[in-house]
Amino acid sequence: MKKLLTAVAVFTLFFACKEDKKETVSEEPTVLLDSVATQDKSVPFTWEGANIYFLLTDRFNNGNPENDENFGRNNPTGKLRGFMGGDIAGITQKLDEGYFTDLGVNAIWFTPVVEQIHGDTDEGTGNTYGYHGYWAKDWTALDPNFGTKEELETMVKKAHEKGIRVLLDVVVNHTGPATEEDPVWPEQWVRTDPTCEYTTYEKTTSCTLVDNLPDIYTHSDEAVELPDALLAKWKAEGRLSTELDELQLFFERTGYPRAPRFYIIKWLTDYVNALGVDGFRVDTVRNADEKTWAELYTEASNAFETWKKKHPDEILDDNPFYMVGEVYGYGISGGRDFAFEDKSVDYFDHGFKALINFELKKDAEKNYQSIFKKYNDLLNTKLKGKSVLNYLSSHDDSEPFDMERKNPYHAANVLLLTPGASQIYYGDETARSLKIDSTQGDATLRSFMNWSELDSLPETKNVLAHWQKLGKFRANHPAIGAGKHKRLAKKPYVFSRTYMKGDYKDKVVVGLNLPNGKKSLWVKGFFGDGTKLYDTYSQTAVEVKNGKVILENNYNIALLELAAQ
Repeated sequence: MKKLLTAVAVFTLFFACKEDKKETVSEEPTVLLDSVATQDKSVPFTWEGANIYFLLTDRFNNGNPENDENFGRNNPTGKLRGFMGGDIAGITQKLDEGYFTDLGVNAIWFTPVVEQIHGDTDEGTGNTYGYHGYWAKDWTALDPNFGTKEELETMVKKAHEKGIRVLLDVVVNHTGPATEEDPVWPEQWVRTDPTCEYTTYEKTTSCTLVDNLPDIYTHSDEAVELPDALLAKWKAEGRLSTELDELQLFFERTGYPRAPRFYIIKWLTDYVNALGVDGFRVDTVRNADEKTWAELYTEASNAFETWKKKHPDEILDDNPFYMVGEVYGYGISGGRDFAFEDKSVDYFDHGFKALINFELKKDAEKNYQSIFKKYNDLLNTKLKGKSVLNYLSSHDDSEPFDMERKNPYHAANVLLLTPGASQIYYGDETARSLKIDSTQGDATLRSFMNWSELDSLPETKNVLAHWQKLGKFRANHPAIGAGKHKRLAKKPYVFSRTYMKGDYKDKVVVGLNLPNGKKSLWVKGFFGDGTKLYDTYSQTAVEVKNGKVILENNYNIALLELAAQ
């Protein structure tokens, strides 16, 4: 996609007169945000209210076409089940263009980039290569289809320069499938049966995720030798001695047994130690022994602090290392507990600051106040001190909100204004199609980013402009995601958010489902008369009079902040 320039377009919005009714059309000129914009450096970053952009590395942007073919991965595949060229360099390119900054993104999570199995396999949904990154062959190397360690280092540095944190997606639970090119790991490392039934704790953890996906013995403390195939690979690549020496130092320092999980923990935390990545998104959390995650967090935190000591001039802030977990099926209503049929586990007590929340995609069908009040109440009671990562669509959820992409404006309002951290799945902000003909399974959710539509279709630009305005407001106001919510008026719907930490205080007011033309927003009791405010959505300066703010435009949303002094 060509670099976005400031452009004026007709902005078509669909909003309801009532929160749960079909939306009507409003028109008003809008401006795509300038790509040279930067985050407000005076605003403290908080993971509880982060705006995280999640992308499939292979499907986002091809920044280096020369790395598109490796290891003879050229067998025919099912539709959208082979490598398509996206890479780390492509992420860096979009960082340079300001794409993430313009969207108010302050953290990027991208699918794993470690070396994947070289062969292909069919799990019943079409022949597939490890384009998605979850089929590790060697945790110590990057897959050349994704890029090099030097390219990853450059990407992390450029993200940090823009105030954007980096989350590595990590897998400890399993290796990649066995293929003709990829022998199964030794039986001391993995089990190959039974397949999980997802009922009791044991039938979720002591089993394989799916057929032919060898499961790491994460519960075991028995020492194991490294696989011969891995040793031979390292020798052929000229790094056998280095890898063995580093392992020796790790196990001597920690005193851990040479059990399978500790090798992988060492390999994954090496990226933190070398690059200063800010956190992990952890895959398949419910499928492994929970003590693994506490151990992973301990070693990642140690690595993060070590990196900070070595790079004092590159530290963004004093936030500790962050871990968010994918406990498949977890919902915010469960509080800190995830229930199996026979027991519950508190994963927040095992290294996780947040869990991915599978509940918002259903809650999104409710009215705004029902959603916001529910999340505010839970985050300030059951989950106080912790958080959730909300999403509406994802790479492996076959029932996303608005799969037809009929209402991307409302989706933005729900996702970016709901308390908690937000996960923008690549293409949410451009209404990338989630229904691709002739695909099987989750491939339909994983098409290549629709840059060409963004370049050519005015409506796609309008959708992005709306997401940009909300995203920037969210990034500049931690009160939106991490603050306390209060309704100020029912009709038109107006609410406030307040965030306080130390000497920092953030207060904002948002109006939704506003009428066209002249509109009155009730702010009495929150902003006093004479207070000068600025509506960032319409770019209008206003003053509170008689407990109200008056706006006149055809937008049905207002984002009010204190005017700059």
